[in-house]
Amino acid sequence: MTGTRLDCMIQTPDPPQLVAAEGTRDWMDATNQHFAYRCTPLSIANASGWELLNPVDITITWNGFNTTNDVTFHVNEANVRHRFISSTFGHGIVTFHPGYVFRTDPGWMIWARGSPNRMKDGIAPLDGLVETNWLPFSFTMNWRFTRPGSVTFAKGEPFCFITMMPSVAIEQVQPVIRPMEDDPDFHREHRVWSSERRLFSAGLQMSDELTVEQKWQKHYLKGTSPTGKAVADENHRVKRLLKEPIHIEQLRSQSANVVDETKQS
Repeated sequence: MTGTRLDCMIQTPDPPQLVAAEGTRDWMDATNQHFAYRCTPLSIANASGWELLNPVDITITWNGFNTTNDVTFHVNEANVRHRFISSTFGHGIVTFHPGYVFRTDPGWMIWARGSPNRMKDGIAPLDGLVETNWLPFSFTMNWRFTRPGSVTFAKGEPFCFITMMPSVAIEQVQPVIRPMEDDPDFHREHRVWSSERRLFSAGLQMSDELTVEQKWQKHYLKGTSPTGKAVADENHRVKRLLKEPIHIEQLRSQSANVVDETKQS
Protein backbone atom coordinates (compact mmCIF):
# COMPACT_ATOMS: atom_id res chain seq x y z
CA MET A 1 0.00 0.00 0.00
CA THR A 2 1.78 3.09 -1.24
CA GLY A 3 0.89 6.64 -2.12
CA THR A 4 -2.12 8.82 -1.49
CA ARG A 5 -2.87 10.05 -5.00
CA LEU A 6 -6.39 10.98 -5.98
CA ASP A 7 -6.60 12.12 -9.60
CA CYS A 8 -10.01 13.34 -10.72
CA MET A 9 -9.93 12.96 -14.50
CA ILE A 10 -12.57 15.10 -16.23
CA GLN A 11 -14.84 12.82 -18.24
CA THR A 12 -17.61 15.17 -19.41
CA PRO A 13 -17.88 18.89 -20.17
CA ASP A 14 -18.79 20.94 -17.09
CA PRO A 15 -18.65 18.06 -14.59
CA PRO A 16 -20.38 18.46 -11.21
CA GLN A 17 -18.52 20.52 -8.64
CA LEU A 18 -16.25 18.48 -6.37
CA VAL A 19 -15.61 19.91 -2.90
CA ALA A 20 -14.14 18.84 0.43
CA ALA A 21 -16.99 17.73 2.68
CA GLU A 22 -17.86 19.83 5.74
CA GLY A 23 -18.29 18.54 9.27
CA THR A 24 -21.60 20.36 9.81
CA ARG A 25 -25.16 19.18 9.20
CA ASP A 26 -28.40 21.20 9.33
CA TRP A 27 -30.02 18.73 11.71
CA MET A 28 -26.98 18.87 14.00
CA ASP A 29 -27.17 22.68 14.00
CA ALA A 30 -30.83 22.41 15.03
CA THR A 31 -30.20 20.22 18.09
CA ASN A 32 -30.54 21.82 21.53
CA GLN A 33 -27.32 23.77 22.24
CA HIS A 34 -25.86 22.01 19.16
CA PHE A 35 -25.39 18.94 21.37
CA ALA A 36 -24.93 16.65 18.34
CA TYR A 37 -21.48 18.16 17.83
CA ARG A 38 -20.42 16.80 21.21
CA CYS A 39 -20.10 13.47 19.42
CA THR A 40 -16.74 14.05 17.75
CA PRO A 41 -16.91 10.86 15.60
CA LEU A 42 -20.04 12.24 13.90
CA SER A 43 -18.41 15.43 12.63
CA ILE A 44 -15.17 13.60 11.77
CA ALA A 45 -17.14 11.14 9.63
CA ASN A 46 -19.04 13.98 7.97
CA ALA A 47 -15.80 15.59 6.78
CA SER A 48 -13.75 12.49 5.87
CA GLY A 49 -14.19 12.71 2.11
CA TRP A 50 -15.22 14.82 -0.85
CA GLU A 51 -18.70 15.56 -2.20
CA LEU A 52 -20.05 15.81 -5.73
CA LEU A 53 -22.72 18.50 -5.90
CA ASN A 54 -25.89 18.21 -7.93
CA PRO A 55 -25.75 20.70 -10.85
CA VAL A 56 -29.53 21.22 -11.17
CA ASP A 57 -32.62 21.42 -8.98
CA ILE A 58 -34.57 18.32 -9.96
CA THR A 59 -37.59 16.36 -8.72
CA ILE A 60 -37.56 12.60 -9.27
CA THR A 61 -40.71 10.45 -9.10
CA TRP A 62 -41.14 6.69 -8.86
CA ASN A 63 -44.56 5.10 -9.41
CA GLY A 64 -43.66 1.83 -7.66
CA PHE A 65 -43.15 -0.35 -10.74
CA ASN A 66 -39.88 -1.81 -11.99
CA THR A 67 -39.11 -0.67 -15.54
CA THR A 68 -36.70 2.16 -16.33
CA ASN A 69 -39.67 4.25 -17.51
CA ASP A 70 -41.25 4.10 -14.07
CA VAL A 71 -38.76 6.70 -12.78
CA THR A 72 -39.34 10.19 -14.19
CA PHE A 73 -37.49 13.48 -13.84
CA HIS A 74 -38.59 17.10 -13.73
CA VAL A 75 -36.02 19.91 -13.76
CA ASN A 76 -37.19 22.78 -11.57
CA GLU A 77 -35.19 25.38 -13.50
CA ALA A 78 -36.14 27.10 -16.74
CA ASN A 79 -34.20 26.18 -19.90
CA VAL A 80 -32.01 23.66 -18.08
CA ARG A 81 -31.62 20.01 -19.04
CA HIS A 82 -30.41 17.26 -16.76
CA ARG A 83 -27.43 15.30 -18.07
CA PHE A 84 -26.07 13.64 -14.96
CA ILE A 85 -29.14 11.73 -13.77
CA SER A 86 -30.85 8.77 -15.39
CA SER A 87 -33.02 5.72 -14.82
CA THR A 88 -30.69 2.92 -15.88
CA PHE A 89 -31.60 -0.14 -13.83
CA GLY A 90 -35.31 0.09 -13.03
CA HIS A 91 -36.68 -1.08 -9.65
CA GLY A 92 -36.86 2.49 -8.35
CA ILE A 93 -33.12 3.08 -8.74
CA VAL A 94 -31.83 6.54 -9.72
CA THR A 95 -28.39 6.79 -11.30
CA PHE A 96 -26.10 9.81 -10.98
CA HIS A 97 -23.07 10.14 -13.27
CA PRO A 98 -20.06 11.73 -11.49
CA GLY A 99 -18.49 13.28 -14.59
CA TYR A 100 -15.01 12.17 -13.51
CA VAL A 101 -12.87 9.06 -13.70
CA PHE A 102 -11.09 8.73 -10.37
CA ARG A 103 -7.58 7.25 -10.14
CA THR A 104 -5.76 6.10 -7.02
CA ASP A 105 -2.41 4.45 -6.39
CA PRO A 106 -2.07 0.67 -5.96
CA GLY A 107 -3.41 -0.45 -2.61
CA TRP A 108 -6.14 2.23 -2.50
CA MET A 109 -9.75 2.28 -3.64
CA ILE A 110 -12.70 4.66 -3.62
CA TRP A 111 -15.71 4.17 -1.38
CA ALA A 112 -18.65 5.91 -3.11
CA ARG A 113 -21.70 6.50 -0.93
CA GLY A 114 -24.13 9.11 0.32
CA SER A 115 -22.81 11.81 2.63
CA PRO A 116 -22.48 10.42 6.19
CA ASN A 117 -25.21 11.44 8.63
CA ARG A 118 -27.21 13.25 5.94
CA MET A 119 -30.67 11.70 5.73
CA LYS A 120 -33.12 11.97 2.82
CA ASP A 121 -36.72 10.88 3.23
CA GLY A 122 -38.04 8.43 0.64
CA ILE A 123 -34.76 7.48 -0.98
CA ALA A 124 -31.51 5.88 0.20
CA PRO A 125 -27.95 5.87 -1.23
CA LEU A 126 -26.35 2.61 -2.37
CA ASP A 127 -22.68 2.21 -1.34
CA GLY A 128 -20.00 0.94 -3.69
CA LEU A 129 -16.29 0.11 -3.32
CA VAL A 130 -14.43 0.70 -6.58
CA GLU A 131 -10.94 -0.49 -7.61
CA THR A 132 -9.85 2.90 -8.90
CA ASN A 133 -6.15 1.97 -9.05
CA TRP A 134 -6.66 0.40 -12.51
CA LEU A 135 -10.19 1.22 -13.70
CA PRO A 136 -10.12 3.25 -16.99
CA PHE A 137 -13.82 4.21 -16.79
CA SER A 138 -16.11 5.82 -14.25
CA PHE A 139 -18.55 4.31 -11.77
CA THR A 140 -22.09 5.56 -11.14
CA MET A 141 -23.66 6.69 -7.88
CA ASN A 142 -27.04 5.06 -7.33
CA TRP A 143 -29.95 5.80 -5.01
CA ARG A 144 -33.00 3.59 -4.48
CA PHE A 145 -36.47 4.80 -3.56
CA THR A 146 -37.71 3.31 -0.29
CA ARG A 147 -41.34 3.75 -1.39
CA PRO A 148 -43.25 5.19 -4.35
CA GLY A 149 -43.32 8.99 -4.40
CA SER A 150 -41.26 12.05 -5.27
CA VAL A 151 -38.01 13.45 -3.93
CA THR A 152 -36.12 16.61 -4.84
CA PHE A 153 -32.37 16.96 -5.10
CA ALA A 154 -31.61 20.67 -4.79
CA LYS A 155 -28.97 22.39 -6.87
CA GLY A 156 -25.73 22.23 -4.89
CA GLU A 157 -26.91 19.29 -2.77
CA PRO A 158 -24.35 16.47 -2.57
CA PHE A 159 -25.39 13.36 -4.49
CA CYS A 160 -22.19 11.40 -3.91
CA PHE A 161 -19.55 11.27 -1.18
CA ILE A 162 -16.21 9.69 -2.01
CA THR A 163 -13.53 8.66 0.43
CA MET A 164 -10.43 6.47 0.17
CA MET A 165 -9.61 3.21 1.91
CA PRO A 166 -6.94 0.50 1.68
CA SER A 167 -8.14 -2.11 -0.77
CA VAL A 168 -7.08 -5.44 0.78
CA ALA A 169 -5.59 -4.74 4.23
CA ILE A 170 -8.93 -5.46 5.90
CA GLU A 171 -8.77 -9.03 4.61
CA GLN A 172 -5.85 -9.69 6.96
CA VAL A 173 -7.85 -8.67 10.03
CA GLN A 174 -8.81 -11.50 12.38
CA PRO A 175 -11.61 -10.45 14.74
CA VAL A 176 -11.14 -12.07 18.15
CA ILE A 177 -13.93 -12.33 20.73
CA ARG A 178 -12.56 -12.41 24.26
CA PRO A 179 -13.53 -11.56 27.85
CA MET A 180 -12.66 -8.02 28.83
CA GLU A 181 -10.94 -9.44 31.94
CA ASP A 182 -8.19 -10.77 29.63
CA ASP A 183 -6.76 -7.24 29.72
CA PRO A 184 -6.86 -6.15 33.41
CA ASP A 185 -5.72 -2.57 32.75
CA PHE A 186 -8.29 -2.07 29.99
CA HIS A 187 -10.97 -3.69 32.12
CA ARG A 188 -10.22 -1.31 34.99
CA GLU A 189 -10.43 1.71 32.66
CA HIS A 190 -13.80 0.48 31.44
CA ARG A 191 -15.10 -0.01 34.98
CA VAL A 192 -13.99 3.51 35.93
CA TRP A 193 -15.72 4.89 32.85
CA SER A 194 -18.94 2.99 33.62
CA SER A 195 -18.97 4.28 37.19
CA GLU A 196 -18.29 7.87 36.12
CA ARG A 197 -20.95 7.62 33.43
CA ARG A 198 -23.62 6.53 35.92
CA LEU A 199 -22.68 9.34 38.32
CA PHE A 200 -22.66 11.92 35.53
CA SER A 201 -26.07 10.80 34.22
CA ALA A 202 -27.48 10.94 37.74
CA GLY A 203 -26.07 14.45 38.16
CA LEU A 204 -27.78 15.60 34.97
CA GLN A 205 -31.11 14.10 36.06
CA MET A 206 -30.80 15.88 39.43
CA SER A 207 -29.79 19.15 37.71
CA ASP A 208 -26.58 19.23 39.71
CA GLU A 209 -25.05 22.65 39.00
CA LEU A 210 -21.47 21.49 38.35
CA THR A 211 -22.60 18.57 36.20
CA VAL A 212 -24.89 20.75 34.10
CA GLU A 213 -22.11 23.30 33.68
CA GLN A 214 -19.79 20.56 32.39
CA LYS A 215 -22.46 19.59 29.79
CA TRP A 216 -20.84 16.30 28.78
CA GLN A 217 -17.87 14.12 29.63
CA LYS A 218 -14.99 14.96 27.33
CA HIS A 219 -12.72 11.92 27.49
CA TYR A 220 -12.91 11.27 23.74
CA LEU A 221 -12.60 14.94 22.85
CA LYS A 222 -9.46 15.33 24.96
CA GLY A 223 -7.98 11.95 24.06
CA THR A 224 -7.72 10.90 27.69
CA SER A 225 -8.75 7.75 29.51
CA PRO A 226 -11.35 7.81 32.34
CA THR A 227 -8.48 7.72 34.86
CA GLY A 228 -6.93 10.82 33.28
CA LYS A 229 -4.11 9.23 31.30
CA ALA A 230 -3.35 10.76 27.90
CA VAL A 231 -3.86 7.80 25.59
CA ALA A 232 -4.49 9.29 22.14
CA ASP A 233 -1.53 9.54 19.76
CA GLU A 234 -0.70 12.13 17.11
CA ASN A 235 -3.46 10.71 14.90
CA HIS A 236 -6.19 11.86 17.29
CA ARG A 237 -8.52 14.36 15.61
CA VAL A 238 -11.31 16.56 16.91
CA LYS A 239 -11.82 18.20 13.52
CA ARG A 240 -11.21 17.09 9.94
CA LEU A 241 -10.07 19.50 7.21
CA LEU A 242 -9.42 17.87 3.84
CA LYS A 243 -7.77 19.61 0.91
CA GLU A 244 -10.04 21.17 -1.69
CA PRO A 245 -9.64 19.72 -5.20
CA ILE A 246 -7.23 21.77 -7.29
CA HIS A 247 -6.97 22.02 -11.08
CA ILE A 248 -3.77 20.62 -12.59
CA GLU A 249 -2.89 24.02 -14.11
CA GLN A 250 -2.96 25.62 -10.65
CA LEU A 251 -0.76 22.82 -9.32
CA ARG A 252 1.73 23.28 -12.18
CA SER A 253 1.79 27.03 -11.57
CA GLN A 254 2.49 26.50 -7.87
CA SER A 255 5.29 24.06 -8.69
CA ALA A 256 6.81 26.51 -11.16
CA ASN A 257 6.74 29.29 -8.53
CA VAL A 258 8.52 27.03 -6.04
CA VAL A 259 11.21 26.25 -8.64
CA ASP A 260 11.68 29.96 -9.39
CA GLU A 261 12.00 30.81 -5.70
CA THR A 262 14.59 28.03 -5.28
CA LYS A 263 16.65 29.38 -8.18
CA GLN A 264 16.54 32.93 -6.82
CA SER A 265 17.73 31.81 -3.42
